[in-house]
Amino acid sequence: MKKKQKRQQPVKREEKPATLGDLLNQDIMQKLKDQQQILKDEEEKKKQAEIQRKKEEQRLREKNKSFEELFSESDMDWKKFK
Repeated sequence: MKKKQKRQQPVKREEKPATLGDLLNQDIMQKLKDQQQILKDEEEKKKQAEIQRKKEEQRLREKNKSFEELFSESDMDWKKFK
């Protein structure tokens, strides 16, 4: 009887596609990451400044309201206290 030969399948290596990080120099990659962090920090500062500005506007609006505006916004039923 003839022996059956087992065919060995070629070992498939998982080839990962080359990423931008692989192609760039490590120094350049680090500079890009630093720049990204700086941009994130600036964006966060802008958001905080905008929140602070809105709070200040709200405070000034509340401060400058007339008696009529305060009275109309009140939840109390003033007829009960007559």
